[in-house]
Amino acid sequence: MMGKSLFGTDGIRAEVGVWPLVPDFVLQLGLAAGSVFGKSDRGNTIVVGRDTRQSGPMLQSALTAGLLASGIIVVDAGVITTPGVAYLVRRVGATAGVVISASHNPVQENGIKFFDRDGLKLSETIEAEIERQLESLAEIRPSKQFGRSIDGRGMHELYVENLLAEHPNLRLNDLALVLDCANGAASWFAPECFARLGARVLAIHASPTGLNINDCAGSEYTRRHPEELARLAHHYRANFGLAFDGDADRVVFVDERGGVVDGDHILGILARYLDERHQLAGRSIVTTQMRNEGLVKFVQTNQLQIHETPVGDKYVVEKLLDLKAHSPGTDRYALGGEQAGHIVLVDKDHTTGDGIRTALFVIRALVESGAHSLADFASIVQKTPQVIASAYVSSGPRLDRAALNDLEKQSLTDLAALRRINLRYSGTEAQFRAMLEADGEVSVKELGKLAWDICRKVQATAGIADGFVEVLNCAEGGLLDPS
Repeated sequence: MMGKSLFGTDGIRAEVGVWPLVPDFVLQLGLAAGSVFGKSDRGNTIVVGRDTRQSGPMLQSALTAGLLASGIIVVDAGVITTPGVAYLVRRVGATAGVVISASHNPVQENGIKFFDRDGLKLSETIEAEIERQLESLAEIRPSKQFGRSIDGRGMHELYVENLLAEHPNLRLNDLALVLDCANGAASWFAPECFARLGARVLAIHASPTGLNINDCAGSEYTRRHPEELARLAHHYRANFGLAFDGDADRVVFVDERGGVVDGDHILGILARYLDERHQLAGRSIVTTQMRNEGLVKFVQTNQLQIHETPVGDKYVVEKLLDLKAHSPGTDRYALGGEQAGHIVLVDKDHTTGDGIRTALFVIRALVESGAHSLADFASIVQKTPQVIASAYVSSGPRLDRAALNDLEKQSLTDLAALRRINLRYSGTEAQFRAMLEADGEVSVKELGKLAWDICRKVQATAGIADGFVEVLNCAEGGLLDPS
């Protein structure tokens, strides 16, 4: 018996070697998933890809064995970005897709994320059916007609060509770019795309060893330490830098002044760009509760609409699909995303976030604007003081929602300038998050101190005396020392 739900907000994620990420269970998962997807009226083909983690081949082999035993035809896409798998599922008419990746998380963790035939995350109904099959393994019988494995690495070119086909007239011969590929799935794809467009590319952290994915590299590291990418961009006389995460569904920029251009800025940039061309579905954007008030003010000033969802790209995509469905015209994009750089541009061929695709759209908008610098271009979104603190909470006791609500109310009383607060436990990691946002009456450091104190209280509840806490300056990038 599993005891608790197998699927979190972003598929299955855990430390490798700890249930459920052990080979015998992953094989059973393949059998269960294959028995569910094998009932599809769209055939029985599943595209499987992974990032560069050392544990990836082991988990992929176990999952593939289960899928093959259940009669599934497996297209092995090898190392490829998460959005690359989602695109290929739709492109080749597969039944489903699977990505073995833990995104921006450290190498000792990994995950298994399923996509349905439309490149969307699985519905709760299908997840529940897979879990039911796992609970009743006696009902699962290997198929009398075993599946077969197909080498799908040649399909990488289909994905690259699709990324570039959206920008047929874009030439970047005048740009020099530093690309931080996180030693992950973007390590070949991102430099290839920008080099084909004529840019002078310096790719860093693009030599995966299986052990170095996201290690002092990638988008999350850059949000905390933007000075390192800024230094390299300056040294190599690049226009600016870009950083992807391990599976390349996120991207953030570091401009020529060393400032972080994150998801809030990107949403503002692309909202204006698409709206000017009458291509923004519903004249709206979708974002989460962790957005910055500066983005809201920008949207309101430009007479656009903003829709907020709970944290998680699953909820963002659900709203985007609704906007797209109610927006006339096939050339319109439903735009949404998260501050961390996970941006989704929904059209007829794409339903998930893609860091490389997002970067291409942003750079096209920059080039066509005639702006002198990325810093000036991104300044249309003026951020208000905001921090997000992250605290390790292990598997200890947790505050319930009522207690978190009380803590939020008390914090609003303690700091008069505090305008918004969001306290929550991560759905994919043993982490607690505290987002605080204020008006200009207090410093970011004051906000950081309050966020730090809140995290310490939560850790005390979990029985952790002196655990990991870090506070991110969301307004300017970099970490704060609230002491």
